[in-house]
Amino acid sequence: MERITYKDIPNGMFENLMKTEEFINNSTLEFKLLEIVRLRVSQKNGCAYCVDMHYKELKNAGETDLRLSSLCVWEETPYFTDKERIVLKFTDILTKLSRSPIPNEIYNPLLKFFSKQEICFLTLAISQINTWTRLMKTFQFIPGNYTVNSKKNTKRTNS
Repeated sequence: MERITYKDIPNGMFENLMKTEEFINNSTLEFKLLEIVRLRVSQKNGCAYCVDMHYKELKNAGETDLRLSSLCVWEETPYFTDKERIVLKFTDILTKLSRSPIPNEIYNPLLKFFSKQEICFLTLAISQINTWTRLMKTFQFIPGNYTVNSKKNTKRTNS
């Protein structure tokens, strides 16, 4: 049972978070890459609701079962591109922060594939999904009921 239902959430809370989602989704970052990040953070944080949502979004965007089932062990597989591997490493580091600054050996490889503006969007996307997973784990929304809106995010489905 949900601890906090959708009707219990303060007016404007989700709407304002969704404005940030739209801002991120309208960046130059590819939708599938953003969804891979979102699914990875959801896995790392153990958020069943978010795993369900982002798995379904990726399936709808044409992601393969092999890559989806291997995301939790991405470092041990050959299924991810160099660009995706750099993003996943950055995602893992930002999701479980240490007291130390992000090391140059994590940040600098991003510059090979992304502009500084895109790194800003990527950082915000990782931070945003970490916020969502923390909310869902607290509220205990029930996974399994999410349905994909096939009309959204169709402009950038390739990664």
